[in-house]
Amino acid sequence: MSPLSRREFLSLAAGAMAAAASVPRVGATASPAGPAQSLNATARARGMRFGSAMSFAQLSDPRYCELMRTQCGIMVTENALKWPQTQSGPSTFTFGHGDALARFAAENGLLLRGHNLLWQKSRYLPDWVRHYDLGAQPAKTLEKLLYAHITTEIKHYPQIVSWDVVNEAISARTGALRETLFTRDLGPELIDFCYHCARAAAPHAQLVYNDYMNWQPYSRAHRDGVLRFLEGLRKRNVPVDALGIQSHIGANPRHPDPPLGRPQKMAWRGFLEAVTGLGYGLLITEFDVNDNGLPSEPALRDRLIAAYARDYLDITLSFRELKDVLTWGLVDKYSWLQHIAPRADGTPKRPLPFDSHYRATPLYFALAEALRTAPAR
Repeated sequence: MSPLSRREFLSLAAGAMAAAASVPRVGATASPAGPAQSLNATARARGMRFGSAMSFAQLSDPRYCELMRTQCGIMVTENALKWPQTQSGPSTFTFGHGDALARFAAENGLLLRGHNLLWQKSRYLPDWVRHYDLGAQPAKTLEKLLYAHITTEIKHYPQIVSWDVVNEAISARTGALRETLFTRDLGPELIDFCYHCARAAAPHAQLVYNDYMNWQPYSRAHRDGVLRFLEGLRKRNVPVDALGIQSHIGANPRHPDPPLGRPQKMAWRGFLEAVTGLGYGLLITEFDVNDNGLPSEPALRDRLIAAYARDYLDITLSFRELKDVLTWGLVDKYSWLQHIAPRADGTPKRPLPFDSHYRATPLYFALAEALRTAPAR
């Protein structure tokens, strides 16, 4: 990651200073639960819900469990319900980790989101699927595999209120549908098939298409492709209810200069207007902020992260169609970003609303203020 230029640093610092009034500093004695009103309570006051991903391993962390109880109203099952984790063979389903997360959610009054039924990238399919003998009628065989997987998993979790049915179907580089063994034999209709299966199995759940397009210039082809994809689904009456916006914002190792990019705010607003104009709802499904390239000093870095996140959230939450906001985890030390393109200075990343000591960070307060000032739903 290239270092900040003086101009970029001054620009980021100015933005952080402008946002400082609404982002309180957090001292060493900050309460693990943050202020008295939780993020979910703040969201509920505006007609939204706040939640987070949770992994099976985090069930063994009492402090993480307490944050989930006190801050969240909805949980997503991180990796536990992805196809490789739930089905090790054509007739072998294993739901132990997902069941444990579902029990925790039920015992603590949390709604449950399912993620995901089909990740439209070949490398994220189970090995047995990628090497399965499709026989003389491959299209029919693949439909049977998809039907069995989707239907069995959905019926095992009737309490799930929202499913990421298909994840990341559109190429970020070209804007076209990604090619996999499913598109080879079923064509683009495989997406329609997945949603029709999901609707039949879960007639009352929200069915979501989830992807990582964002507000940076390099994401234009991705945004345009997702919009075309959604337009096609609507024209074919495919039962997709909402777009899940992953919202992994901030630095991108593939586009490293400047560290937080050059957000195209008008283009982002226009994209969301086009999506909601088609009749889709919106969710923020996997929010975090990658701080690669930002200064090492934690307090300054935190203020820059909070200011950047607040700008993004203010635009995105201005759409009343957006009802759920979920972070991809709550505590910095557990973030997947710690293992993706480590910072050049070797310091841990600070991408989530609680630091590795379970203290609320400026990002927490940026989230709270963005939720508090969002239009009521």
